[in-house]
Amino acid sequence: MARLAQTAGLTDVQQEILSTVRDFVDKEIIPVATELEHRDEYPQAIVDGLKELGLFGLMIPEEYGGLGESLLTYALCVEEIARGWMSVSGIINTHFIVAYMLKQHGTQEQKDHFLPRMAAGDIRGAFSMSEPGLGSDVSAITSKAVRDGDEYVLNGQKMWLTNGGTSSLVAVLVRSDEGHPEGTAPHKSMTTFLVEKEPGFGEVRPGLTIPGKIDKMGYKGVDTTELIMDGLRVPADRVLGGTTGRGFYQMMDGVEVGRVNVAARGCGVAQRAFELGVRYAQQRHTFGKAIARHQAIQFKLAEMGTKVEAAHAMMVNAARKKDSGERNDLEAGMAKYLASEYCKEVVEDAFRIHGGYGFSKEYEIERLYREAPMLLIGEGTAEIQKMIIGRRLLEEYRFQG
Repeated sequence: MARLAQTAGLTDVQQEILSTVRDFVDKEIIPVATELEHRDEYPQAIVDGLKELGLFGLMIPEEYGGLGESLLTYALCVEEIARGWMSVSGIINTHFIVAYMLKQHGTQEQKDHFLPRMAAGDIRGAFSMSEPGLGSDVSAITSKAVRDGDEYVLNGQKMWLTNGGTSSLVAVLVRSDEGHPEGTAPHKSMTTFLVEKEPGFGEVRPGLTIPGKIDKMGYKGVDTTELIMDGLRVPADRVLGGTTGRGFYQMMDGVEVGRVNVAARGCGVAQRAFELGVRYAQQRHTFGKAIARHQAIQFKLAEMGTKVEAAHAMMVNAARKKDSGERNDLEAGMAKYLASEYCKEVVEDAFRIHGGYGFSKEYEIERLYREAPMLLIGEGTAEIQKMIIGRRLLEEYRFQG
């Protein structure tokens, strides 16, 4: 059978990396994912395997001990990993957003200090923008940093940190009014701080508390947490890039990478749902024949396969645009929006094909059915993506009259 979601124009190295990741997913992730997910257990053995494969350094430059691969290679690996278990791809994603922000915006000292250990997987990254009352309005951030000599004192509460407990480095976006007079646009008075901490829960360093895991409908295994700063002291040399007021732009650059990642996750989950649906449709018999031979089921499979292909193509396009050095917020927004919506639809159709068995926890599709909704809100809701897409289209097609 011809495999869906193939990517043309890959190098031999890219194909070798993807083949290795695909084998790892088939042998080490898929057989244990549902059991671990039902127990909400952190997949330590899987993470150790990814570390051994060098995936934590996939996009980190070779001079810092990484593989120096492209965003496209990374996105295709994420697609494969999400096909096995979406939570594992989340562990990788936040790490890479922080590594990417360091590579693009960090001082030389910050790069030298963090990137080699991040490439080895010895430091795991997480990033934090959201707050309890924030939603999608990043300009409404209330967490604040105040200068005190050679340090900043951070106070505030952050929300929805993937890897909040297991990470040892968190990129935190807060308001910093130093050098930014009253009336300055909110996005020009934000700063990203690189906060080092011990993995775990409770007070992980003086002034910094990770209360515990948030219990979620899906996306289990990976830890999602709050972060509370109460007089947290951070050295001034841990301002990302060394200059305050640039945090919003740094974070948005990282989020563009994150949106390509979420699109890749949607592609991977949708592909797995298609695989489960098409296999079950050939095994299950009704009215004397496999349900795959009923026209209604064939129509569903046709729609599912087309959606998997379309989402994959848009994700690849967005990754290649970013790799070229061009602005890709339009392409990333489109890819994230389409892939997450199509993922939800493909998973639901596979669920319907399974009939009553899809409602049983013994079947893998039940897990996918709970995981897909997270992609609708992660890295910006569908509504936010449509706002970005609409504004960018108006820029490109501005009527002159």
